[in-house]
Amino acid sequence: MTDSPNQSVLFNPARIGAVEVTNRFIRSATCEFMADDDGFVTDRLVSLLRGLAEGEVGLIITGHANVRPDGKASPRQAGVYDDGFIPGLARIAEAVHRFPSRIFLQIAHAGRQTKVRLSNGTPIAPSPVYEPEFDLTPRELTAVEVREVMDDFIRAARRAREAGFDGVQLHCAHGYLLSSFLSPHTNRRTDDWGGTTAKRALLAVEIVAGIKAACGPNFPVMAKLNATDFLPGGLQIEESLEIAGLLERAGLDAVEISGGMTEAGRGSVWQGLRAEEEEGYFVEAAARFRKALGIPVAGLGGNRTLARMEAVVREGRADFISLSRPLIREPRLVADFRLGRKAKSDCISCNKCFNPRGVSCGDLRISRHIPTKK
Repeated sequence: MTDSPNQSVLFNPARIGAVEVTNRFIRSATCEFMADDDGFVTDRLVSLLRGLAEGEVGLIITGHANVRPDGKASPRQAGVYDDGFIPGLARIAEAVHRFPSRIFLQIAHAGRQTKVRLSNGTPIAPSPVYEPEFDLTPRELTAVEVREVMDDFIRAARRAREAGFDGVQLHCAHGYLLSSFLSPHTNRRTDDWGGTTAKRALLAVEIVAGIKAACGPNFPVMAKLNATDFLPGGLQIEESLEIAGLLERAGLDAVEISGGMTEAGRGSVWQGLRAEEEEGYFVEAAARFRKALGIPVAGLGGNRTLARMEAVVREGRADFISLSRPLIREPRLVADFRLGRKAKSDCISCNKCFNPRGVSCGDLRISRHIPTKK
């Protein structure tokens, strides 16, 4: 390692809006599949997130919580569309705050990337563009309904604040509803919500401004944003940079850079290990956002080696390092980095962790069942 663990830049505090984060590690939002069938928080979900705080993750971002009943993307996804969810969500915030970690609730709507049985009807989208992976054509939202969606996101953020969360992250990536408004591939509207870059960004911009008005200027709003959709005719980095600037002017406090959508066949969790110099496959894109913006930027994409992560932050390419799969395998990884116990995650990027029965390391599940030779 280039730095001794206790002197690493990764363990310097940094701010996201009014909130101080004790180190530069972010648990990137990961669908846990651990709420109950109705979206209410379970002991299992509380335990998972508390374990990440005990493992010294500076900022924990929960898996996406749907802001409307028709916005569910996966089974056992946490809900935030009714005040009845607040007590359960408060259990998460309370458990995490027993440690120095901070926690943001990721708020989202699946849009066209869901199944009819999960959305209780035809999924909604900015435009009726066929979704081949789910084999459906979504219903186009009316202008009035777009305003309703905006209000639903703002109310969800208010519930997160009431539950004790330190902030929220808007899921504006990966082809979900807000992402589909930003993308020229999925947003083909000709009214105030589509056409130019600024009009396609208007829903997200209005949500950021609305949350700031409803929750106060000291309640941070972060966004997960695609640098590219990896799709012909989709969002590309030059336009994404413009959108990020619009969001910043609306009050956005930080951005996490990702990419891809279901239809593209290429998302944010690329399978297979890479050489150390190829880790952080969205970091170079993140560096462009950091240069263009005045707010903190988080870089993600297969980060595994401590020295590589240190270099990214030290060289100013990103302010934070986002991790997902390594923290599924090793919830105490950040503490192990700090104490010098590890220089690299054991995660092999096999993607067997995304289990609908509850996120867990598939490599470990398999290895436990391999008989020992005698």
